Amino acid sequence: MAQFDALRSGVSGARAAEIDQGLRAHMNKVYGTMSVGMLITFAAAWAISGLAVTSDPSLAAGQIGPDSYLTSLGVALYTSPLKWLVMFAPLLFVFGFSAGLGRMSAATAQIVFYTFAAVMGVSLSSIFLVFTGTSIAQTFLVTAIAFAGLSLYGYTTKKDLSAMGTFLIMGVIGLIVASIVNIFLASSALAFAISTIGVLIFAGLTAYDTQRIKTEYVAHAAHGDAEWLGKAAIMGALALYLDFINMFMFLLQFMGNRE
Repeated sequence: MAQFDALRSGVSGARAAEIDQGLRAHMNKVYGTMSVGMLITFAAAWAISGLAVTSDPSLAAGQIGPDSYLTSLGVALYTSPLKWLVMFAPLLFVFGFSAGLGRMSAATAQIVFYTFAAVMGVSLSSIFLVFTGTSIAQTFLVTAIAFAGLSLYGYTTKKDLSAMGTFLIMGVIGLIVASIVNIFLASSALAFAISTIGVLIFAGLTAYDTQRIKTEYVAHAAHGDAEWLGKAAIMGALALYLDFINMFMFLLQFMGNRE
């Protein structure tokens, strides 16, 4: 917030009012793009899970419960070697998206973001096989409330949160490594630790990313960098989207009731 005030104070009153109005429009675009991405993700996850599981034995390619069967699609996605591609595709997509953003227009970046949201939905579709629909909905609601409060704090606080950014990013890298290791170890104690730390890290990142998006907007708006601002809204939406999804998934480990 201190950085925001310092940047804003360097322009005239009329220009400051224009920047404030532009900031509101920018944040609305960030949250709007993120929300559409979330809808695409959960719609894709629900649709894929519906195609992957059946109660009709004649369509079954594998059984996962007394009256629940995997279709051939379900077997391919969740039990064949393809599951590794489904699992890691979103991570690879994010790295590729970030690396190629400079060569994209804002419109192309938005399409790529929505495509990524659909890919993430395919990757997350297994939660509908593991957890009850009610517990998924309850966890989503809790995550939404927590996200709104943390993002509001990041937007309004006068405390500079930039110092915590490096620490949080290092924490994310550690979580990724620990999660990959635990795929092979299957340790419940390590899984619990990862989930606990993950909730805390992405709670902090939600506040940090919100403040960063706000500060970066003002820094570039003062120079009239319209093309950068268009793509910045997409990248801001991606950052907050990832914060929300990860916080939701870690909370689901605590709050989700298993089928």
